[in-house]
Amino acid sequence: MPSNLDNTFKFQDRTEAGYILANRLKSYARLGDVFVLALPPGGVPVGAEIARALGVPLSVFIVRKLGVPGHRELAMGAVTSGGSPLINPTVTRRLHLSKTVVDSVVRRETRELARSEHLYNRERPAPDVRDKIVILADDGAATGSSLSLAVQTLRQQGAAQVVVAVPVASPPAIAQLSKIADQVVCLMEPKKLVAVSRWYQEFDQLTERSVCEILDRSAGEKTGRKSA
Repeated sequence: MPSNLDNTFKFQDRTEAGYILANRLKSYARLGDVFVLALPPGGVPVGAEIARALGVPLSVFIVRKLGVPGHRELAMGAVTSGGSPLINPTVTRRLHLSKTVVDSVVRRETRELARSEHLYNRERPAPDVRDKIVILADDGAATGSSLSLAVQTLRQQGAAQVVVAVPVASPPAIAQLSKIADQVVCLMEPKKLVAVSRWYQEFDQLTERSVCEILDRSAGEKTGRKSA
């Protein structure tokens, strides 16, 4: 497994990418109060490997895009785990979207976020990040927008440090994230990142069930280490 990755390298899968990332984050294993938060679905297998290697808890951090009605691919903001809705007023003003319309979308996506959190957390309480070191993991960052929103929310929640860990990211995403995160750990930074999937040999679509299985396995491993 190469120590210095070039732009011809492809990760076997998200698990291998997380394993390599974990080697770059070993210094955090010696620190207390560290959490790994992963953006589902793709960030969860990456985050699971980091959490396992460092011996720290794994949980999810969800970012739900607020799509414009009729043009859901166009984002007018987002809702995030434990955070207030973030609205882009430039978009809402340009499209003359009323508060009623915006509020309706916020309610819908907030309900979906709550459903996903309930499913993924499996009755476990969401971690309190105040004064903690958070390693925020995803399987890649083409624009960095979701990770940027996550970093901003974690700052608002009082995290002591926020470290972004991604296997591959575009230069603009790295530049954006470096301005707001305490550290960005990225293995590959191709000049042209057309699609994150291109940098993986296997890039399966993860189901909610498979994400839950990874989270349950990670929680079991953590419990086993505590009782050993």
